[in-house]
Amino acid sequence: MTELKNKNAEENVTLIRVLGKDLRGDKKILPSLTNIKGISWSFANSICKSLNIDENKKVEEINKDDLKRIEEYSKNLKSPSFLKNRQKDFDEGGDKHLVGADLKLREEFDIKRLKKIKSYRGSRHAMGLPVRGQRTKSNFKKNRKKSGAVGVKKKK
Repeated sequence: MTELKNKNAEENVTLIRVLGKDLRGDKKILPSLTNIKGISWSFANSICKSLNIDENKKVEEINKDDLKRIEEYSKNLKSPSFLKNRQKDFDEGGDKHLVGADLKLREEFDIKRLKKIKSYRGSRHAMGLPVRGQRTKSNFKKNRKKSGAVGVKKKK
């Protein structure tokens, strides 16, 4: 546990590290778990219900054994497949649930694979355009620096 000193309120806030993410100790456990990448509201609720953890408890009130149980449960998930975030995984073929840096790394590999096989989705990712069929006339206009850009230039 580490303490973070808030300059405005002059109070100490305890930070607790769970699954590679620092969670504030003064917040409730259920919304705090959703700050971890790969844990949704339904998955956080599933963790609290299956491990018999009171979801209204603050993070700093939970003992270290329960924190270890939360980490083990999220890594070795034995729950229905609709809670898992990697259903029918491309590499292994089964249903998996990834959390934190593992999820981010797997997403990057998926995008690289799509770019490598030159699929439509991969080319949209490469150009920085929307991938899932949204219209681009009014939205997604990025301030790109092009040689033919029209604008007002100041005289020096």
